Amino acid sequence: MRKLTVRIVGGSLAGLFAGILLQQAGHDVRIFERSGHGLAGRGAGLVGQRDLLHILRLIGCEHVAHVGVVARERVYLARNGSVAHRLDMPQTQISWDVLFETVASRIAPETYALGRAAIAVRDGDDGAEIVFGGGETERADLVIGADGLGSMVRAAVNPDDSGNRYAGYVAWRGLVPEAALPRAAAMLLDRFAFYIAPGVHVLGYLVPGPKGETDVGRRRYNWVWFRPVPQQDLAATFTDKDRQSHVFSLPRGGLSEDRLVALRADATRVLPPQFALAVAAEPLPSIQGIFDYEAPRMIGRSIALIGDAAFVARPHTAMGVSKAAGDVMALSHCLAATEELPAALRRYEADRIGVGRDIVAYGRQLGASAL
Repeated sequence: MRKLTVRIVGGSLAGLFAGILLQQAGHDVRIFERSGHGLAGRGAGLVGQRDLLHILRLIGCEHVAHVGVVARERVYLARNGSVAHRLDMPQTQISWDVLFETVASRIAPETYALGRAAIAVRDGDDGAEIVFGGGETERADLVIGADGLGSMVRAAVNPDDSGNRYAGYVAWRGLVPEAALPRAAAMLLDRFAFYIAPGVHVLGYLVPGPKGETDVGRRRYNWVWFRPVPQQDLAATFTDKDRQSHVFSLPRGGLSEDRLVALRADATRVLPPQFALAVAAEPLPSIQGIFDYEAPRMIGRSIALIGDAAFVARPHTAMGVSKAAGDVMALSHCLAATEELPAALRRYEADRIGVGRDIVAYGRQLGASAL
C-alpha cells in the first residue's frame, strides 16, 4: 500500500504500539494524547500473554517481558485466613511502568503530542478529520481510535451504539510498597491469593516497584476488591472529596477520610485478616468502574478502532493490553498486504471483530462467577 498519513487518537499502549509499527512501515504518523502530563506511572503489573510478547519482539522491546515478579502458586483463602485450596500455577507480572516507558521511547518524540484533546472525528471516503478542543482540525488518510474506555472516536464509527454498559460492580484498588505490608500479611507475598465468597471477590499479587525493581523489599503489593454497586449509586461512588464527579473511576487521592475509614471497617468485617491488613495499608485507594462494550463495527470509511475503543473486556481476563497488541498487529499486516485502504480496513475488521466479541464474552463469564 502507498504510504499513508495516519493520526492516532490516544497515547497509551495501544496508540504507541500502532504508532511504532506504522512508523516502521514508513507511514507518516502522529499520536495525540489528551493528558497534558503523560501516562507514565499509572499502572501496576500485567500478564505477558502471547500477542503482547509478539509485538514486543516486533518493536525491539522483548527484554521488557523479563522485568517482572513471579507468583509461585495460586492460593484461595478461607474467611479465617487459612489456605482452603492451593494450585501450582506460576505466573509472571510484568512492570506496566517499565513497559510503557520503554515502548514510549521507541516512538519519534516529535510525533507524540500531549495535551491534544480530540472532541470529534469526521469520517469520509478520502480521509477523516480530527476536531480538537481549541477548534483546530487535522486531516489524515487514516484515523485510528486508540482512546480507550471513554473513546470519542468510536462514536464516529458507531453513532447509535457507542456507550459502555455498566456491569453492576466496581473494583477498589490498592498498590502498596512491599515494606508497608504488615508482617501478619506476609503470606500474601510471592503468590496469587484470592478470597471468594457470596458477594465478595478479592485478589492480590506482587508487582515490580515503580522503576521495575524486583528484589525483595522493593516490590509492590497490588490488591483488587470487586464490590457490587447499584447503578443509581455509581455517580456518588465516583464523586471525590472535593465534590468533583468522575465518569468511569475515582482516582487515587480522591477518597474522603470518612469513606476510607468505612472501607477499612468493611475489610475487617468481611475479608480474611491478611487482605484486611493489605487494604488498611493503602492510604490512597482508587475505584475502577467495571464496564462492557462491543463495537458493532471496528471500521469506518477512513477510521479504525483498536483496543478498548473497540472492545472493553472486564479485568478478570487480564487480556486488555494483549488484545490491543493483537489488534495493532492485524491492522498493520492488513495495511501492508492490501493495496487499497478500504479493502485493508474490511480485512482488519473481519480478522478481529470475532476475537473482540469472544474476549468480552469471556470477561462476562468470569465476572458472573466473581460476585
